[in-house]
Amino acid sequence: MGSEVGNRVVVLGGSITALFAASALSEGYREVVLVDRDDLLDVWDARRGAPQGRHINGLIARGARAMEDLFPEITAQMVAAGCPLTDLAGTVKWYMNGRPLAQTRAGLTCVAARRPVMEAHVRRRIAALKNVTFMERTDITGLVFSQDKSRVIGARVQRQGEGNSEEILTADLVVDATGRGSRTPVWLEAQGYPRVQEEGTKIGLGYATRHYKLRHDPFGTSHSIISVASADNPRGAIFTKSDSNKVELTTYGIMGDHPPTDPEGFNQFVKSLSAPEIYEGISDAEPLDDPVLFKFPTTLRRRYELMSRFPDGLLVLGDAVCTPNPVFAQAQTLASLEALALRDLLRAGQAPKSKEFMRTVGRIIDPAWEMTEAINLTFPEVEGRRTPKVQVLHAYMKRLQVAATKDASLTEAFMRSAGLVDPLEALLRPSVVWRVMRHSRAEMPLLGRF
Repeated sequence: MGSEVGNRVVVLGGSITALFAASALSEGYREVVLVDRDDLLDVWDARRGAPQGRHINGLIARGARAMEDLFPEITAQMVAAGCPLTDLAGTVKWYMNGRPLAQTRAGLTCVAARRPVMEAHVRRRIAALKNVTFMERTDITGLVFSQDKSRVIGARVQRQGEGNSEEILTADLVVDATGRGSRTPVWLEAQGYPRVQEEGTKIGLGYATRHYKLRHDPFGTSHSIISVASADNPRGAIFTKSDSNKVELTTYGIMGDHPPTDPEGFNQFVKSLSAPEIYEGISDAEPLDDPVLFKFPTTLRRRYELMSRFPDGLLVLGDAVCTPNPVFAQAQTLASLEALALRDLLRAGQAPKSKEFMRTVGRIIDPAWEMTEAINLTFPEVEGRRTPKVQVLHAYMKRLQVAATKDASLTEAFMRSAGLVDPLEALLRPSVVWRVMRHSRAEMPLLGRF
């Protein structure tokens, strides 16, 4: 545990990013205040301010470990409350390029809970901290800067309801965890700071979600069935057991090929997937709601770490910095790793230096961003520069996925990298490359030279 480095920190937003950050910040500040426009406490359903809460969200293996680090025993608590525990390589049936990968238990465990349920469990732990308070139903209207504009010294907020006027919450540190719609770029520019550089890829993703009670179980010994979109079939889905004996299905398509939201059209879209078990599972299931569509036109990364000037007293975390392709489920994990980095500083008795910590955030994001942006370019319709390095990666990954249909150790290696437990470079270890070449040579002889 570190010593106190400041009096008050204000966290803008009530998202999972905000909750992870609050856990870390509670160790170094006398008071942590979370501000959000929604009701937060004891909320177990999707919030108006979090539209993605109706869709599958999850922590991949590294994120699940980070959450357990931030909140010891929370995994056991969620499992005891009825959330299934799954293994990314052993109880998930993966379809890649239309074929199932071999499975093996690899200790890459994750809790399968709907996003509002996971947030509620985490929020309950945060609410139990004596130095954390929630300002619910409060709008965030801006940042407050020092006279010379070199430092953020608070936030402007306004409680909802008639007669309430704008208030200023002074703070030693303000953390923006308001998500992709963050106003920080605009607020900084208004104070004379340069516009933050943004980058991303237009993928035209759309995904629709529906929940069911099953009449027969298509999972077998698995907890989830995931059909990954490919160039040959650019439609995919995540079909998983969830909390409260519910089953959650999110199906997606890219470049405008989105699932219909009428039940019959939705079912026909599911029928076109590479994993036949998904359609078989829902064909006689009891739907619990109607399909809901969410559109995700582009990935987005704000490069705060590259800004020539950045104010002290401000951090930007989570989706407010980076929203990668949600199909890869990396956003919440990146937020958890940012929180751990923040906690490490505070435990060493150091207050975060804003510009320096935003560079740390950039380094945390880099590997996941580079991996998923390269995978986005496997679809011919997606515009982007396919460098020789990217082309080699595409060729090798296709070989690896073919080989993993025969060799479960390759499924484990692939999921360790996809789960951010191992770096992507781990897939290039000689022992892994040898297995890839051995098991893919017969089917892909023309890709031997790269």
